[in-house]
Amino acid sequence: MVKALPYVQKIQPYIPGKPIKEVERELGIKECVKLASNENPIGPSLKVIKAIKDFLSIPSEVARYPEGSGYYLKNALCEMFAKKGIDLTHDEIILGNGSNELIDIAVRTYVAPGDEAVMANPSFIVYAMSITSQGGIAKEVPLKEWRHDLEGMLNEITDKTRIVFIANPNNPTGTINYKDEFDKFIRTLPEGILIIVDEAYYEYVTDKEYPDSLKYFKEGKDILILRTFSKAYGLASLRIGYGIAKKEIISEMNRIREPFNTNTIAQIAAEVALKDEKHLKKVLETNERGKKYLYKELEKIPNIKFLPTQTNFIYIVLPENTTSKEAFDFLLKEGVIVRPVGPRHIRVTIGLPKENREFIKAFKKYLGG
Repeated sequence: MVKALPYVQKIQPYIPGKPIKEVERELGIKECVKLASNENPIGPSLKVIKAIKDFLSIPSEVARYPEGSGYYLKNALCEMFAKKGIDLTHDEIILGNGSNELIDIAVRTYVAPGDEAVMANPSFIVYAMSITSQGGIAKEVPLKEWRHDLEGMLNEITDKTRIVFIANPNNPTGTINYKDEFDKFIRTLPEGILIIVDEAYYEYVTDKEYPDSLKYFKEGKDILILRTFSKAYGLASLRIGYGIAKKEIISEMNRIREPFNTNTIAQIAAEVALKDEKHLKKVLETNERGKKYLYKELEKIPNIKFLPTQTNFIYIVLPENTTSKEAFDFLLKEGVIVRPVGPRHIRVTIGLPKENREFIKAFKKYLGG
């Protein structure tokens, strides 16, 4: 039988959170609450839904390949950034089937077997998976005080380092690295290394000390900034994200990118979503209210720890005599799906008010409260 390459065989497949319908069918329960995948509980703008329906009503358009360059979505992105005083051109933007695909494209563009990449642990597990799939070496540096240990990451840089990944905010902890330490890191990093800053949760950040990664892009640094429409914009099922980098980097990545990697519906939806600022404001305000409620309730529960978050999820450390699998299984039977992310750690998406209440009720029950 044909076998995968040795380094591919080392990869543990990514296991996503189970869909609600599957859980309800397996356990014979109804009205399950999914708080496992950091999805937007409100969903996309109604203007997005209308735009999708309008497109689907024209069979001849559905039959055609997507606009390969994503011209209109790139226009919308350029317009949005122009309002913020940032001049972008089409050749400084790359679209992806989720920002996840852009991670793979960057790795395939810049990493050869034996090359190294530096990243934090725990962080988004796809970084290590993507590097390993190329025969590269993923050097994972433990978090320090629940945040990227940027100094420790610098110490792992060698002449074989090709990429450094920084998830800011970090998944699964919801923490950020701040302006001063981020700036020191960027200034100290040797030339010839691509810095990938994953800002999937950028829209949720409220901390004024959050670094402006676009500052380094404008300076001409070798930086790739990744953002997505899956979270705050509520388009997770359509899989679309974008990257920003100087045109030389984007040009090289486009050599690897598939010709029609983002579908027409996703492009249309993302373009409309960008322009509906009122809906985005509603999403962010709902998340802030949910966050405050969960903070208040979690503070009442003894023997647990939770991290203040700059995202739409909360990282919880369970009591010493428990395990995340145990908590996951119990909550699942109560109709609440969360994400185990460590031996005694779970990640809980901030949902709608009713969903948040259901989680707290089930979580207290699990802990005997």
